[in-house]
Amino acid sequence: MRRRRADRLTRGLGTVVLVVLVVWTLAPLYWMFVTSLKQNSEIYGEAVTLWPLAPTLENYRVLFSETNFPVYFRNSVIVAVATTILSLIAASLGAYALTRLRFPGRRFMARALVYTYLMPSSLLFIPLLVIVRAIGLQNTLEGLVFSYLGFTVPFCTWLLMGYFMSTPIELEESAMIDGCTRLGVLVRIVLPLTLPALAVIAFFSFTLSWNEFIYASVLVSHASVRTIPTGIPNFIVQDVFFWGPMMASTLVSAIPPLAVYFVFQRFLISGLTLGAVKG
Repeated sequence: MRRRRADRLTRGLGTVVLVVLVVWTLAPLYWMFVTSLKQNSEIYGEAVTLWPLAPTLENYRVLFSETNFPVYFRNSVIVAVATTILSLIAASLGAYALTRLRFPGRRFMARALVYTYLMPSSLLFIPLLVIVRAIGLQNTLEGLVFSYLGFTVPFCTWLLMGYFMSTPIELEESAMIDGCTRLGVLVRIVLPLTLPALAVIAFFSFTLSWNEFIYASVLVSHASVRTIPTGIPNFIVQDVFFWGPMMASTLVSAIPPLAVYFVFQRFLISGLTLGAVKG
């Protein structure tokens, strides 16, 4: 009897904690959505309402027609997609080489990948600025993409190494006996077997490059090549906060990562689950 009461109490406390966490997570999103639908008189008024008295899409019209947000959005899409594609290619080739080929320094390079990923970006943005400026890529989207590869490729390579090591090597040997090359084995056999892992690193690369702020604020200063994280602060002019367009921009900027997640949801769940039990 006491055990049942203890179990009920535990479940009840767990439910309460879960509800509090859900409310804590969704409350800011709800407030952003509500604010984006309010008129300026209601936003800056003294009365606080949980729902707009006269909902309007004026803030979204201002966002897309009177600001540079479409340019920021386009730049973010280009940078995130390019970073994701290049990360997948570089990580796949690097992980396969480190797990299947035998060459001097292989173990050191594998460990260096982890150390490189653990290096904080606050220590790297100044050397990166010097390098990017020296090669003429400052204030360019290409410079951002190459800079982002510095923290996406190490993690993606390290994650793929665990999946590649769990792939039966007999399948690769059989394919090579039939005349398949190393690259053909990687493309035709190994990568199809590790689709969940590829989905995980693709989602990681996309979201990280989409939300990155430090490198984007240091390496880019021209408005024509700014991304969303560095463009949204432009809605603040001196001490005036344009809350309506700002909240609308944050909601619109959250759509692409959510879309990527829902597209690869099945692979992401299986990839994270398998990654938890593989050594």
